[in-house]
Amino acid sequence: MARVRLYDTLTRSVRDFTPNDPGRVTMYTCGPTVYRPVHIGNLRTFIAADLFRRALELEGLEVRKVMNITDVGHMTDDSQEEGGEDKMQLASEDEGLSPVEIAEKYTAAFHRDAGSVNILPAAAYPKATEHIAEMVELTETLIRRGHAYEVDGMVYFDVDSFPTYGKLSHNTVDQLAAGHRSLTPGGGVDPKKRRHYDFTLWRAAGPRRLMKWPSPWGEGYPGWHVECSAMSLKLLGDHVDLHTGGADLVFPHHEDEIAQSEGATGHQVVGAWSHAYHLLSEGRKMAKSAGNFYVLADLVERGADPLAFRYLALQTRYREPTNFTLEALAAADRGLERYRKQMAEWFAGPVAVSPGGVPAGFSGGAAELDQRFREAVAEDLNTPRALSVVAELASAAIEPGQKYRLLTSWDRFLGLDLAREVTTRDQLPRGASEKIEARERARGDRDWASADRIRAELAALGVEVIDTPQGTRWLVSR
Repeated sequence: MARVRLYDTLTRSVRDFTPNDPGRVTMYTCGPTVYRPVHIGNLRTFIAADLFRRALELEGLEVRKVMNITDVGHMTDDSQEEGGEDKMQLASEDEGLSPVEIAEKYTAAFHRDAGSVNILPAAAYPKATEHIAEMVELTETLIRRGHAYEVDGMVYFDVDSFPTYGKLSHNTVDQLAAGHRSLTPGGGVDPKKRRHYDFTLWRAAGPRRLMKWPSPWGEGYPGWHVECSAMSLKLLGDHVDLHTGGADLVFPHHEDEIAQSEGATGHQVVGAWSHAYHLLSEGRKMAKSAGNFYVLADLVERGADPLAFRYLALQTRYREPTNFTLEALAAADRGLERYRKQMAEWFAGPVAVSPGGVPAGFSGGAAELDQRFREAVAEDLNTPRALSVVAELASAAIEPGQKYRLLTSWDRFLGLDLAREVTTRDQLPRGASEKIEARERARGDRDWASADRIRAELAALGVEVIDTPQGTRWLVSR
């Protein structure tokens, strides 16, 4: 087993990843706000979280991953919470659907997109609206422990009560300008707060508010940040081995999570924080006005395999900026198809994989490549280096069956469905297996005319035959 090392945002260092319970990992990932389709920048972040999980599972660890669904409380301006509006309510008003219908529509769309890029399903997808009671309870605990205070139905976290605030983002209270997250809809500093940098745990519901719940402080709804603390504590307990998300969440979202969770429990909750860097689109931040804003459906409409986007994401390390272009996507699509054709050529029957996920019986050359691939993955998800090992496979002096088995094993991490085009005889179209056998007999008899005729008949059935020194392989058109 390789030693897995990850970059920890809290310590600003790459360090050994050690779960609290040997062999078992608890993992929390901030999920989508379901008021519109996720864009490809969101997907890049979710793919990074999937790679963390796959890297740990590749080394035999059992991972329990939880990803939340934000369906209330996420404001349009996270830096000035009281000056924004809830994204879910705005979408409801724009589309003429209820907030529940909006959430159902875009939660389903998220799961479709996640499945299309081979993100493994989480163990649980808690919805914020289904955990209001836990958020109220957490807020009450923070008030009781002296970390929060209530004013006119609003509950605020008292940042001065938590001396280590800023340890994740290095944003200290001295650096927070007056008015940060404090503006009222009229533009002034919220007079209800003790200090401008305190943040909201519970909001009083206004007259236009559609989504609201009873609480000890009157009807209202939770702040966005308190949601993840409440749900992670509920589903994973008071120790989470790994918390992931986009770099844009370091502050204020994850900084506030630390204050809430540690303020409530009295101890460090998250063992390691890992964040994926931003995705640029054609060298700039994605924006509809700039014409460089894409969702997955846009890429599919242009003829790309959704997994070409995943392959493109793998070409840059998760904590480095990635620049998306349509030209790069097209190149990734061609590269993916090339690997799948190679897999068909290398196909040598069923793949025997041990319980630990490592194919048994590799030759020295194959074992050396396998070790280098796994070391690249374990060293803070160095996917570019891992892909360079994959590229060496084509010219490696290894028999095709072992190449097939190696790449099948590695694809447990890559998640690219590289064996998609490989088809066994019992998966062939009706009559194709018999034609393949007839063609093999014709080739054995050196009856090239019959072999060519049968090749054409197979092509009409959507089956491309590939002659290799190890025998006939085939590729089925999908």
